[in-house]
Amino acid sequence: MTVWDRPEPPSRPVPLDRERIVAAAIALADEGGLEAVSLRKVAARLNAGPMRLYGYISTKEELFDLMVDEVQAEILPAEQPGDWREALRGLAHRTRQAALRHEWLADLLGRRPALGPNGLAVTEATLAALVGLTDIDTVMRTVETVSAYFSGAIRREITNLRAERATGLSKHDWQRAHGPHVTRMLATGRFPALAKAVYDGTDVDAETSFATGLDWVLDAVAVRLTTPSA
Repeated sequence: MTVWDRPEPPSRPVPLDRERIVAAAIALADEGGLEAVSLRKVAARLNAGPMRLYGYISTKEELFDLMVDEVQAEILPAEQPGDWREALRGLAHRTRQAALRHEWLADLLGRRPALGPNGLAVTEATLAALVGLTDIDTVMRTVETVSAYFSGAIRREITNLRAERATGLSKHDWQRAHGPHVTRMLATGRFPALAKAVYDGTDVDAETSFATGLDWVLDAVAVRLTTPSA
């Protein structure tokens, strides 16, 4: 029986329910990451005994599932997207924005499918924009491909944000600090392709990089969707 199927126990003596437990867990994770979340810490925030929580949640993994599903409500489109490209682009950008609000989400992206009500609703809205365009296997591979792109891009962005906070160095500060070493290595002539990227490439921000890569993936998907199967 999943956590969504299991009934909640009575709330006495301290008013308690899964909604309050999840809200407290998300607040802890927003403040200190997933490592800051434990049933003991959540119980303390709610002024309840730790054993009380086990009536609502059996494991920390269940708690993480509930937390992800709560954030999935922020990713759910307000209305059914008009076409498949809008659906997938919107899913990617809303997931990125949710991860920037809740950085711990990046650590849980790409796990097994989200089976909570909000996660299922997000999946339904995404698939509904694609079903009928091609066979269902191609639809599933399409969603998996786009999800793999934005999950990886989001994790990289969040990792860089965490590194900036940990070191106190922005991306450009880090580049300046390591510039002399990179310059010396490029001057050896052993890395001509890398030198061209460093000296001739255009530096873009994370949002522009994310959007550009996403458009390229969607363009590739469009070719697959419009090419008849052999």
